[in-house]
Amino acid sequence: MLKLSIIVFLFSALNFCQENTQPKHAFVGAETCGMCHKTEKQGNQLGVWQNSQHSKAYQTLLTEQADKIAKDKGFNTPAAKTADCLKCHVTGYNVDSSLIGKKFKMEDGVQCEACHGPGNDYKSIQIMKDKNAAVANGLVLVSDIHTFCVKCHNSESPTFNKDMDLDKMWEKIKHPIPGTK
Repeated sequence: MLKLSIIVFLFSALNFCQENTQPKHAFVGAETCGMCHKTEKQGNQLGVWQNSQHSKAYQTLLTEQADKIAKDKGFNTPAAKTADCLKCHVTGYNVDSSLIGKKFKMEDGVQCEACHGPGNDYKSIQIMKDKNAAVANGLVLVSDIHTFCVKCHNSESPTFNKDMDLDKMWEKIKHPIPGTK
């Protein structure tokens, strides 16, 4: 019994140390990302996002229609204060406040970091110039939109359209750097 207790203790201590040495990437917000991702040469990713429904996702929760949907779903809070709504309409929702940067604004809706991961540790130009370093520092490169996008665009959403053509929708939001895949 003593040996088992020691083994459990050592395993727990090792696990605790590993968890506390794992980087915890912080959210910086679309404004920070946009500083470098707004030129035509770079692909105008900021402009693509600003003109998309993702940038307006939080604002949709502030409407009477959204509140009615939330009420019809059985929620007693306005849509903009309902966890089931916010989890898909706001980047970084329900994360520890220490992981939210000073320029990050929830009101910016579904921001760059919803798809590309919290950017604090890969935002510098030196890291972004090295794709492997950026990925090692938290950059997420979405390779399968059909798996990734359905985390929010699914039947759990009260406004989900089962006939939605994800490939067609992707054409509206994709934002590659010119000359890359």
